[in-house]
Amino acid sequence: MCLLNKGHQLPNDLDRFKIRLDSKICSYKWRSVLINHTVTTMLKSIILFSFLVGCALALGPAVLATKGAVWPKPQAEEKTQDYYTILPHGFNFKVPDNVGCPNFLNDALTRYWTIIATAGSKVSQNSWTRFQADGNFLGTLQTLNIDLEAGCESEDIYPKEGDSENYTLVVDAQGATLSASTIWGVLRGLETFSQLIYVEQDSLIINGTTITDGPRFTYRGLLIDTSRHFEPLTIIFAMLDAMAYNKFNVFHWHIVDDHSFPYKSRTYPELSDEGAYHPFSKIYEQSDVARVIEYARLRGIRVIPEFDTPGHTSSWGASHPELLTACYSNNEPNGNFGPMDPTKNSTYDFVTQLFTEIVDVFPDNYFHIGGDEVDFTCWQNNPDVGTFMGENNIATYKELESFYIQHVVDILDNLESQYLVWEEVFVNGVVLPNSTVVHVWKNNGLTTLRSVVQAGKRAVYSSCWYLSDLQSGGDWNGFYKCEPVALIDDEAELDLVVGGEACMWGEYVNEFSIVPRVWPRASAVAERLWSDREVTDVNDAARRLEEHTCRMNKRGIAAQPPNGPGFCP
Repeated sequence: MCLLNKGHQLPNDLDRFKIRLDSKICSYKWRSVLINHTVTTMLKSIILFSFLVGCALALGPAVLATKGAVWPKPQAEEKTQDYYTILPHGFNFKVPDNVGCPNFLNDALTRYWTIIATAGSKVSQNSWTRFQADGNFLGTLQTLNIDLEAGCESEDIYPKEGDSENYTLVVDAQGATLSASTIWGVLRGLETFSQLIYVEQDSLIINGTTITDGPRFTYRGLLIDTSRHFEPLTIIFAMLDAMAYNKFNVFHWHIVDDHSFPYKSRTYPELSDEGAYHPFSKIYEQSDVARVIEYARLRGIRVIPEFDTPGHTSSWGASHPELLTACYSNNEPNGNFGPMDPTKNSTYDFVTQLFTEIVDVFPDNYFHIGGDEVDFTCWQNNPDVGTFMGENNIATYKELESFYIQHVVDILDNLESQYLVWEEVFVNGVVLPNSTVVHVWKNNGLTTLRSVVQAGKRAVYSSCWYLSDLQSGGDWNGFYKCEPVALIDDEAELDLVVGGEACMWGEYVNEFSIVPRVWPRASAVAERLWSDREVTDVNDAARRLEEHTCRMNKRGIAAQPPNGPGFCP
């Protein structure tokens, strides 16, 4: 018998290995044990080495962030190795006299000075001295000169369709100058200037840079739904701030829908009294709406309201059931209601009064009138609707919907308001003037978009930018890769695509979750709509977006990490 020491564990020193050899078999067993020990030791070493290599490869952030990179990427940018330091409390903006809107401009300059000062809150006042021996060091930048070439019309200027947002920005040995023909270009240039600044060795640094920039599309929107879940003003303001940081310029306010009517109408206050989740705490007073419009205006953002009809109007019926179509079962009303009743003149009278108010409250020239997802069931089983269709030679329910929409279009024409409609209105054959903007949102949207512009109509695209559609992990790159005009080659048709819009529907987000759900995913859409079509490098975008997300975090926007493990310095 051959006995190993207890536990059959191999000793570290063979001389201390006590074993009784009863036969040659024992010697054979010993050699086998020794070989097994050697192999096991080698395997353990290989596993340990692999583990250490794996740890080394995994160490650090998943994506290394850039420093001082701009989002969205400018149309043309040249950087040098030369650089300035910035001492926030020694930095200022120099503006020309008689700009026409000094208060507006001062508001913007105060915001951006605060952003720069906050970024440099831990900067040492003497930190610049360590760079004096560096040949690329240009000194301390004390002033950004602003050249507003055309001035402003007045303090009450509002952004509108077609405004120029172009600007040039030069940082060189002679100093720094931002030039633009409009106040909107100045706002975009200030955002870019603030992004060029980064922290290095407890100093604020800005490299020598020349940028010539302007948007690819004039309409760059974000839809926020405040009906499914009410969003307080603080959230809306945070969204508008983030929109400015990403150079969006249209806030599409989907303010009411089936589930609630939070808009406090001065003409029909009962709509929110009966149709809001709560008549006091879950409504937008007229003063609230005015604050949102003003907050957006100061950031160069248009506010386009949507009051969707004839569908999505259940909340209207809480106070005015006569507006809606009664549903029937077995030739009897069953107590349910469908879309607006298109057979009554009183329906159009009501809509005229309400829309007259909306056009007055919201200063933008455009109004989104909806027109999507109309359920025809109650129209189909209501005998009065059937009679009306027969009397008016309306053969199909799509034609009946067109009959209704045409009346709404006529109302807005009389109010001298222009409008956006969801794509169903176009597809169903409603006669629309070419000034109408068709909002494409369904699957197969690229084909629909092409049909819209081939018909001579203008279009906004959203089909691939529904932020409410989630995938696992950082799914921003799917939004980034979407090219809205992939099927359009004709230059005249390309000009009819005025832009695109990211849509955040509110079924599954509330005030506690909407901001990280939107950002930085919407940032991917922002770059696609602003930057040149050839800007498609996802790897480069990932590094810049890593920095930009941290930038938004530091400015108070609760944007989620875009690329996996990492940190904000």
